[in-house]
Amino acid sequence: MSNLERDPVEVLSPPDEATGAGIVVFDAREVPLGGPRAMPVRRTLPQRGRTTIGAWCFIDHYGPDEVETTGGMVVPPHPHTGLQTVSWLFAGEIEHRDSTGVHERVRPGGVNLMTAGRGISHSEVSTPDTTRLHGVQLWVALPEGSRRVAPFFERADTVAVELDDATVRVFAGELAGPDGAPTTDAAASPITTFTPLLGAQVDLPPGGSVEFPLDPGFEHGVLVDAGPVGVGLPDAGVRVDVAWSQLAVLEPGPTRVRLAAGEEPARVIVLGGRPFTEQLVMWWNFIGRSHEEIVEFRRRWQSDVIDRNDPDGPFGTVTGYDGAPLPAPGLPSVRLKPRP
Repeated sequence: MSNLERDPVEVLSPPDEATGAGIVVFDAREVPLGGPRAMPVRRTLPQRGRTTIGAWCFIDHYGPDEVETTGGMVVPPHPHTGLQTVSWLFAGEIEHRDSTGVHERVRPGGVNLMTAGRGISHSEVSTPDTTRLHGVQLWVALPEGSRRVAPFFERADTVAVELDDATVRVFAGELAGPDGAPTTDAAASPITTFTPLLGAQVDLPPGGSVEFPLDPGFEHGVLVDAGPVGVGLPDAGVRVDVAWSQLAVLEPGPTRVRLAAGEEPARVIVLGGRPFTEQLVMWWNFIGRSHEEIVEFRRRWQSDVIDRNDPDGPFGTVTGYDGAPLPAPGLPSVRLKPRP
């Protein structure tokens, strides 16, 4: 998914008051995802007070949206550098095309991962049969040693795992058991990651709960798709209620987490990873390390793709999309600063 804001200067909002030791809750901000009817998405990363959870650096949460009303998802070819995109759906179907020649469908229960590396372009369009669209789009920052890899695409189906009252689907990394190994073979994802990560969907019935181990070296985030959900740290005796579309962030240290549904079914996305210590410059759909690097990424996209000076350049060509690629917005008048 692209950041389609015409003026993508980061809008910063403070976190909600920390409601429990070791847990901070963040609200989302609504962003229109382009198009004449502008499908809305809710963005919880990045923002003030939290720019990453491990290497996870971008979270857009959308739906459930009736396509007849919102127009669905129509994202023209656009570029990425220095990151991986992770597409995960609860409902609907999205057609993905990219400049490596991949043409795939994103469907519920399957994870689509696109590694941009040194440069890729892709389009995303909800399919004609999709009446309701609902999911999350996630970005992972690539570390210095991997951010210039050749672009590639992977797709993998996930397997539902029963854990306490919950149904869990792991789409990135692994859900560790008490001995540090995956709880089952199905609790580990085969997709390629370049830093230790966890990404999982957890569903709970009304009144249900689940408790599972955490890697104490990880930061974790709990994004509520259906709730509210109680998020607790049993060892610390801390519990907070997290509302729909809010993001609860857990700093490193806890070894267990407990999730509890209320009177309604609950669904959360659990993200985790070791703290990402490299500074990032993140603007529009590019991740780099300096202002000058972002300026060059933008110049190449505008020159090679928009002005068609080199269709075989680093961003390539998306074939099969009926329409023009997305021009980059203008750069801000001030230097882009790294995010710690």
